[in-house]
Amino acid sequence: MNYHPPPENQLQVAIETERVETLTPRQGEVLDAVLALLVEGRDALTMSAVARRASCSKETLYKWFGDRDGLLTATVRWQAAKVRTGSYERQRLDAAALRESLEDFAATWLRVISSESSIALNRVAVSHAGSGKSNLGRIVLANGRFAIGERLKPVLEAGRAAGLLDFGDAEAAFRTFFGLVGRDVQIRFLLGDRLEMSEAEIARDAECATRQFLVLYEAKPARGSVAARTQTQERK
Repeated sequence: MNYHPPPENQLQVAIETERVETLTPRQGEVLDAVLALLVEGRDALTMSAVARRASCSKETLYKWFGDRDGLLTATVRWQAAKVRTGSYERQRLDAAALRESLEDFAATWLRVISSESSIALNRVAVSHAGSGKSNLGRIVLANGRFAIGERLKPVLEAGRAAGLLDFGDAEAAFRTFFGLVGRDVQIRFLLGDRLEMSEAEIARDAECATRQFLVLYEAKPARGSVAARTQTQERK
């Protein structure tokens, strides 16, 4: 069964990205203060606690973020914005640029999910989703996983349009890639496994996931064509 994120998530990606990019450095410091509180294990975040940690007034927080849910939403987007999809020209996308974009996404996502702040944020989100304590679970799902998916799927679709990828459903293709990149890493972090992920290991895992994904979804040239013969020779 292929699950597709709600249409409103797809429509909001560009807006959310723009909002993150327009945050001031001071607002970014406030969001970092939220993450720091979560890392310390303070899952019962209040506007007063954040104001104290960030050395600002509650009135400023309400002015910038609206309410507690708005503050949490901005915090999740702040984290998710660290996951990049690389830069490419849709009309000039080639195999090398596609591979680079996928590896860039994979590496930045692995860095994010292995960070103390993301581990703490996701632990609290899972806990609150089960207990109904707050809307954080829904916020993380909408502005984390779904938003990241909508950010990468245009890359996959551009690869298909360029004749580099072959798939029927972009969401299904994204979920495959997402699984190849994450494997059991995130759940192990959430359950307390102290995995050590160096930059070299992250780069290796990103390259491996991309290579596996391309084996599954790379468009196959027509048999007997020059491209097919070249591809066969490269694999020998």
